[in-house]
Amino acid sequence: MHEWALAEAVVSTALKAAGKEKLQEITKIKIKMGELQQIDPEIFESALKEVILPRKEVLKNAEIEIETEKAVFQCRACGHRWKFEEARKLLSEEESESIHFIPEISHCYIRCPKCKSPDFKVVEGRGVWIDSIEGE
Repeated sequence: MHEWALAEAVVSTALKAAGKEKLQEITKIKIKMGELQQIDPEIFESALKEVILPRKEVLKNAEIEIETEKAVFQCRACGHRWKFEEARKLLSEEESESIHFIPEISHCYIRCPKCKSPDFKVVEGRGVWIDSIEGE
């Protein structure tokens, strides 16, 4: 499952940051997930808890906050902006699943609703990242 690999990466990155900042304990991790990733928040949170268990000395009391950032596209041809939720309605289940695993493939399935160009950039809502870490 993709969510488990992302959970492992988030925990690993948090532990590296804690070591760099000489934190004895991480009390809060704020994670942002881009909507384009189409991550199942419940599976992701469950995976995080499982990945954290063996590392409980540093993360035992960590509060996990997960926020989804809406995906916004901008056409490079005409400048039009639109949201992924609009484009998603036109995708098949298979196309949506492909984008979940490889977001860059979205250019194969999504077109600008105004000029139909496949040349767009993801302005917001791409990736999974740690927004902040708090600790002592």
